[in-house]
Amino acid sequence: MKENTIKENFKVPAFTVAALSGGSGKTIVSLGLARAFSQMGKTVCCFKKGPDYIDAAWLACASFRPCYNLDPFLMDGETLRDSFNLRAKNADVAIIEGNRGLFDGMDVTGTSSTSRLCISIKVPVLLVVDCTKSTRTVAAMVLGCLKFEHGLDFLGVILNRVGSQRHVRVVTEAVETYTGLPVMGFIPRLKKDPLPMRHLGLTPADEFTGQSEALDALARIVEENVDVEKVLALSAQRSANRSVNRDIMALFGVRDRPFTGMKIGVVKDAAFQFYYPENLEAMELLGAELIFLNALYDRAIPPVDGMYIGGGFPETQANHLEKNHTFRKELLRLIEKGLPVYAECGGLMYLGRKIVWKNKKFNMVKALPLEFEMKRKPAGHGYTTLEFFADSPFYKKGARIKGHEFHYSLPSLCADPQTDHKFVCKVIRGKGFPGGQEGFVTRNTFSTYTHVHALGQKEWARTFLQGVSRFSKGLK
Repeated sequence: MKENTIKENFKVPAFTVAALSGGSGKTIVSLGLARAFSQMGKTVCCFKKGPDYIDAAWLACASFRPCYNLDPFLMDGETLRDSFNLRAKNADVAIIEGNRGLFDGMDVTGTSSTSRLCISIKVPVLLVVDCTKSTRTVAAMVLGCLKFEHGLDFLGVILNRVGSQRHVRVVTEAVETYTGLPVMGFIPRLKKDPLPMRHLGLTPADEFTGQSEALDALARIVEENVDVEKVLALSAQRSANRSVNRDIMALFGVRDRPFTGMKIGVVKDAAFQFYYPENLEAMELLGAELIFLNALYDRAIPPVDGMYIGGGFPETQANHLEKNHTFRKELLRLIEKGLPVYAECGGLMYLGRKIVWKNKKFNMVKALPLEFEMKRKPAGHGYTTLEFFADSPFYKKGARIKGHEFHYSLPSLCADPQTDHKFVCKVIRGKGFPGGQEGFVTRNTFSTYTHVHALGQKEWARTFLQGVSRFSKGLK
């Protein structure tokens, strides 16, 4: 199949919801606007800056469409621009939710920050400011943002956690007088968090049954207090000229579909929901058929050539996972028979012997001689780089992969002379397993704490499917 090079010019209203720090209200504003625009009949395309699954899943629910990640550390600039333009071209409005503070990046120069992303893809900032116990000082903070980084464009300001109409009036007058930016509205100080929270932050959308009601409530808050029509109109006026120069196949570097007919099982349920849509898309573009499985309630595993088990929170669903004896035993049988499996983070934990959480032990698949204990603080958090010092079922010796990790679990190796296992990676950046090792291999199973993104690691899907093709032949 030849690469389809195209040229299409367009404009789309777009903006990035950013703030001075994490916890300032970006997610509430992003979700409220996305759902409000959707209820107006607009086609909304959402993006999340950085390596995030939970906010992205909520944005997808709010907009009724997939949410895509834009990560300047994992992706090159051309890929970022092309991914954004390709996804946004058929939308009525595109919303990016930033991460951390607007200018926070990898170093003192702001590498990979939200601000740098906005400059790179030419999207203005809708700045959310926490106004708790502040009035005129808010204007000083906004003015500092305006002057801090050359080339960054601002759409306006939304005030968050305001206490009264007088508070709104004073801060609005100060911001507009001293900065010239329009205040688009505000979010009142709320007595109760409108989003479901738990031990590690925002509860994943897949685990919360009242997601639609929560999003509708956020939309009402935004519509009552923010001039959504003005946000849309100004973002349309400020929209940049954009072009789509290549199709989806070319974006992923795919030229053919060599794995047509291959079936890949993807465990996706309340325990395992951390999948970038691009990763699943990349496998399908290469011809693979995805068979979605539920480790909580499925009793059988249909015929598959390989399996992909993503991250999530298996500890919160450990009781259900343990009770589903049939699925665990069948998966163990297939792994021992040689089924190729790629497991990330939560998937890694599931394949181990036990998960220890809240002083209770829960039995898992027992394919790996590992036990995982949940800690109160992260055992690994941030971007990672792994280098293979030995061959694995998928990557070969000398390969490097970039990704990210965020786990509270700490693994310990159990004595098991009957299991053939080894580490195949060393950690160049990040934490991984204790001792700086990574990439745990048992039979044809590769397990890791590192999550990869298919647009940052463009060979990932092909490498995985090639390994599946190689090893699955012995199963038939």
